[in-house]
Order: sequence, then structure tokens, then C-alpha cells
Amino acid sequence: MNKSFWKAGHTPTLFAAFLYFDLSFMVWYLLGPLAVQIATDLSLSAQQRGMMVATPILAGAVLRLLMGFLADRLSPKTAGIIGQVVVITALATAWLLGVDSYNKALLLGLGLGFAGAAFAVALPLASQWYPAEHQGKAMGIAGAGNSGTVLAALFAPGLAYLFGWQNVFGLALIPLVATLIIFILVAKNSPQRPKPKAGKDYLLALNDKDSWWFMFFYSITFGGFIGLASALPGYFSDQYGLNPVTAGYYTAACVLAGSLMRPLGGAFADRVGGIRSLLCMYAVASLCIALVGFNLSSSFAALALFVTAMLGLGAGNGAVFQLVPQRFHREIGVMTGLIGMAGGVGGFVLAAGLGTIKQQTGDYQLGLWLFSGLGLLALFGLIGVKRRWRTTWGSSAMTSARV
Repeated sequence: MNKSFWKAGHTPTLFAAFLYFDLSFMVWYLLGPLAVQIATDLSLSAQQRGMMVATPILAGAVLRLLMGFLADRLSPKTAGIIGQVVVITALATAWLLGVDSYNKALLLGLGLGFAGAAFAVALPLASQWYPAEHQGKAMGIAGAGNSGTVLAALFAPGLAYLFGWQNVFGLALIPLVATLIIFILVAKNSPQRPKPKAGKDYLLALNDKDSWWFMFFYSITFGGFIGLASALPGYFSDQYGLNPVTAGYYTAACVLAGSLMRPLGGAFADRVGGIRSLLCMYAVASLCIALVGFNLSSSFAALALFVTAMLGLGAGNGAVFQLVPQRFHREIGVMTGLIGMAGGVGGFVLAAGLGTIKQQTGDYQLGLWLFSGLGLLALFGLIGVKRRWRTTWGSSAMTSARV
């Protein structure tokens, strides 16, 4: 067996999967950094703003099942091309016809959900090329495409200030079309693709209690990452009076931390084991979010804690998907869709929930503490299953990877 990571799989496809995921996440997240400006122009309440940024997350969560199914039945590459064309069409329509109401903003969010569903394409496309001992690194690199959120947070508010937020949708088409061309030319499906799964296999997978555990764990790590990323521009604006561009910079620092840690978290999990890695990450993230909930007077202190929490959540994302291929190697397409859906649902609940709690109570404290509590619940749940996992499918007799 070849132990060199760069010779064990197909590097051009890994690059294409990352790039496809990166630009898809950029546009999936686009409404988050623009939320303050859109809400001001459309006179949206905090609850409506929260629902607007949460809609693409929920749509992406549901559509991950569809895209995971297409990746299995057709191929990851074909599914990716279909999804990208839909997203390009949605953005072009919004740019040309305009978004002048709350309902139209929600409709755009539904279209952008196909970009969030890129998760169910990029990860199987990369994973199927690599052996068990390199899954953490391969899935981490492909999954680092969530760094596209950084691009949106950094540039979208500034571009909206210069050209108007409606025109940001048109500008986003330029890199998106270029990425589609590269993806078509460079990506290749693995010759070791498992046989396609039928629709009933999704239901059968849900009969396995481990699938529910993975869905719950990922709803906290990835749900926390994308939910906070979507809510933070509004949070920094509401809590500290920052203008949209500055709030975007603060948010970019947070999402950059989480994005960078995904591949590092996968590599770290390869070295020390995904379970041990996740235990540390849940503890760090929960503590930091709980501290932010005390409504700190300094925006820099809040930023530092959010960055640390995002480091933990990002590494946790990589750790979860170091474990998933060990447990569900033959069902990786199905499980990527199911687990990815759960992550998106978690993000939707967090983003929409923070907006609703802000609307009803006047601040974000309760919402942050509830999320911190869920992180602790995940930690104790992992403690409860780790012995069984390490003595069954995670034993050295079953896999060469560290669990």
C-alpha cells in the first residue's frame, strides 16, 4: 500500500473538489455578509433577517439528500455540474430582475441552497480516491472549501458599498462560471466508486444508530460553523454598533479560523484519532460560546472567543469526516448526504434561532447559551459511544486508521 498521501489518490480531482466546494460555499453564504445592508433597504426585522440568512442553509441541508442521491446514481462529477448550473441560473435571475422584497430574498435563498448541497458532491468525489489511512487529510482538504465563506465575508460588504448589494450577485457569477469550467475539465470520478444506492438505502441507513450519532455530532460542529458565520455580521452590528464592512471583517476572521482548521482537524484526527480530537473540540467551543453569552463589553474580547470557538468547530468538522468513511465506507455517498443534511439543519436552527431570540428578548444571550449546552451534550454523547466504537468498527482489526 502506498503511504504517500500525494501519490495515493488523484490530486487534480482533489483540487477540483476543493475549488468547487469553495466557490459554492462563497455564494451559499452570500446573504450572510449582505444581511445588514439588505435588511436596511428592505426594512426587515431581526427575526426576518435571521430567517433570510438561514433559508439557504435549510435549503442546502435538504438538497444535500438530493445531490447525494444524484452523486450515487449518476456520478459525483455529473451531480456537481447540475448543481452549479442551477446556482448560476439563480444568481443571474436575482441580478437581472432584482430582489426588492423579503419574499424574493427568501426565494433567492432557496436557489442558493444548491450551492450548499455541493458538500454532498465534493466530499464523495475526493473520498473515493483515497485509502482509509488518508481519509482525514483528503476529506479535510476537500472540506476546506468552506473557506469560501471567508471570501464572501471579506469582499461582499465592501463590494455592496461600492456597487450596491444587488450587483454583488452579478459579480459572483464571474468566479462561479470559471470554477464550473475548471471542474468540468479537471475532475474525474474514481474507478473505485461503490455501486449506486437505491432510495431505500437512505431509509436503511437511518436504522443504524451510529448514523444518528454522526448526524447529531455534525449538526453541532458544522451547524455551529455555518450558523454562526451567517449570524455574526448581524450580531456584531447589533451588539457593538459596527458598520457592515467592519462587521464583515470581524466575521471573516471567525470563518477563516474555522475554515483553516478543517483540513488541520482532519490531519490531527488521522494522527490522534477522531474521537479524541472531537472531545477536545467540543469542550473548547462550548466554553468559548458560553463566555460570549455574558454580553462582553469589548468587541475584541468577543471576537477572540468567537475565533477560538470557530477553531474548535472547524477542527471538529474535519474530525467527524475522518471517522465517517471508517464506519460507512460503502455507504459514503448516502451518509455524506444524510450527515451533511443534519449539519445544514443545525446551522438553520442556530441562525434562525439567534434572530428569533434577539427579536423576542432583546439580546443574543439565551441563544448562545443554548448552543453551548448542545455542544456539551454532544461531548457527553461521544463519551458514551467511544468504547463501543473503538471495540467494533474502529478496532485495529477492522481499520488501519486511528479512531
